[in-house]
Amino acid sequence: MATQAHHSTSRRDFIFVATGAVAAVGAAATAWPLINQMNPDASTLALASIEFDLGAIEEGQSVTILWRGLPVFVRHRTQAEIDEAKAVPLADLKDPATDESRTKEGHEQWLIMIANCTHLGCIPVGESGEFDGWACPCHGSQFDTAGRIRKGPAPTNLVVPPYEFISDTLVQIG
Repeated sequence: MATQAHHSTSRRDFIFVATGAVAAVGAAATAWPLINQMNPDASTLALASIEFDLGAIEEGQSVTILWRGLPVFVRHRTQAEIDEAKAVPLADLKDPATDESRTKEGHEQWLIMIANCTHLGCIPVGESGEFDGWACPCHGSQFDTAGRIRKGPAPTNLVVPPYEFISDTLVQIG
């Protein structure tokens, strides 16, 4: 009789474990659609990164493109603008950043940054202001030829989005 009691206890334990396992799988199968519906829509994921051909932008010219619903400045800087940006002492900057940290090595002529003033989100006007960079017409923030804040209420430089060069004239933002 002792062996029979041990045998039924073992069977009962198996039934409890099997029932628990089936319940866990059922709970996961029920929860999966609820969790999966929180993922971004396919149209949103498509906007996560864009490719842009820089070949049509002439030296000294800027264009504004859209990325994730944000305007992005793409500027083909002249050598004079690059030299001017590199000559600025970091001590003169409100938010110190070198020109090299705001561009990609080998592509210093291309400046890519989100076109929203870091003060209140206005869109600065290009090739204007005291520093021949960008000036925010709303509150007077002025940025230099590297998009660094030089004067006004903006607390930080214009934001450089994540980007990489796929070729000499093709850039992927995002």
